[in-house]
Amino acid sequence: MGIRTGEQYINGLKSRQPEIWLGGKRVTNLVEESVFKQPICEIARLYDLQHDPKFQDKITHICEETGERVNNAFLNPKSEEDLKARSTLFEVYARETFGLMGRTPDFLNIVLTAMASNPWFLDKYNPEWSKNVRNYYRYVRDNDLFLTHAIINPQNDRSKASHEQQDMFTHLGTVKETEEGLIVRGAKMLATLAPITDEVIIYSFPGFQPGDERYALAFALPIDTPGLRILCREPMQDGTRSLFDHPLASRFEEMDAVLVFNDVLVPWDRVFLYNNVEAANLLYPKTGIAQQPAHQSGVRGYIKLAFATEVACKLADSIGVDCYLNVQNDLGELVQAVETIRALLRVAEYEYEVTSDGEVRPAAAPLETIRGLLPKMYPRAIEVIQTIGAGGLLMSPSGDDFDNPELREDLDKYYVGRSGVSAEDRVRLFKLAWDLSGEAFGQRLLQYERYYTGDPIRKRAIFYNQYKRSHSFSMVDKALNTECEAEKNLV
Repeated sequence: MGIRTGEQYINGLKSRQPEIWLGGKRVTNLVEESVFKQPICEIARLYDLQHDPKFQDKITHICEETGERVNNAFLNPKSEEDLKARSTLFEVYARETFGLMGRTPDFLNIVLTAMASNPWFLDKYNPEWSKNVRNYYRYVRDNDLFLTHAIINPQNDRSKASHEQQDMFTHLGTVKETEEGLIVRGAKMLATLAPITDEVIIYSFPGFQPGDERYALAFALPIDTPGLRILCREPMQDGTRSLFDHPLASRFEEMDAVLVFNDVLVPWDRVFLYNNVEAANLLYPKTGIAQQPAHQSGVRGYIKLAFATEVACKLADSIGVDCYLNVQNDLGELVQAVETIRALLRVAEYEYEVTSDGEVRPAAAPLETIRGLLPKMYPRAIEVIQTIGAGGLLMSPSGDDFDNPELREDLDKYYVGRSGVSAEDRVRLFKLAWDLSGEAFGQRLLQYERYYTGDPIRKRAIFYNQYKRSHSFSMVDKALNTECEAEKNLV
């Protein structure tokens, strides 16, 4: 089929009936459900970009294997040019969503491409697993599917391994083998946008212990597979809020969900890893499914931080407070943060690494540095917006107020900004800033960035230990040796 249109994506959603629970009720008409309606439109718009002459050559390419046009997320990079082609895709999608949707279709398709591009790893354990991954990659690529994933266990007793939990199947695990495939039971999270995706891919995150064999799993299934239940969190918006009052939450709400597998059949040709703790622990670091998606999340985080910085700057300008030195200092800090992330991305792309199989990967150290910095930089940007907006963020009238002629004179007089900024323009800007920094929608975005790749303290400790193992600290040794030589010369 090649690249899909937005209409084809929506028709795909209409053809399925996944078991989705929202607010205690089963969702029976997904595309008309108010909470999902606008996010579906936003994803459909990204699919349509593939057919837009302005973007098509930037975000798609002709597949050598099929001769069909496919998305650049399915490009196995073999050169710096390939890496930049993927970077362009990431930036186009991120700019269209202001970096606020972390699970656009490119993300998991990058994961799958990385997994399929490193068949050597799974071949060591079971050649059938490798074959299954490569076939699944072709299926997703050729049908231009949209995936979600769930790789984290529920937050139960984190002091115990999966096999030590009170219930054997609190965490997703294998119940039994059958001729048709595996029967799995238990839960995984955090499946962002799961209700409006085509399929879910489950894969292992390091941390399995001896005894956890039944939980060492990787597979993929259609999102409407019988027995798969999607438990949505409480919505950050109900889908009925106006664009005037909630310009971001009304469009970019990413539903998160816990996936519950009630004795679900996973066909053998969809099993990518099973019953092997060693393979499960090494899958993430060895196949590039950490490094390649970090490129996408780095670009997306860069755009998100740049957007928040623009909001802060426009907010300060609208009420004339950017003439004060302390405000200029705060805004300058944010601009420098944006430039830091941008520079790290360019370094990652320029100092790329080449695997023994010829796969080109962006340099790991700059990407991990981005992952370490964004959990601090983005919350700082939100803090600056809250500080500049102050009480004004809490005192904005609604769009309905502006539509009332009886109130309009007062609103135009008392909500006007600095010279040249009308009351309506100022209020709309403050509404956008509050959506981003104060509403539940904005707080979810904040929490998302803080814990996007897990515990930031643990991640930074891992980064340090890797740095320590890979560096000889030769400059210190040289300085000490030079000091000894200098002392000899003085004698």
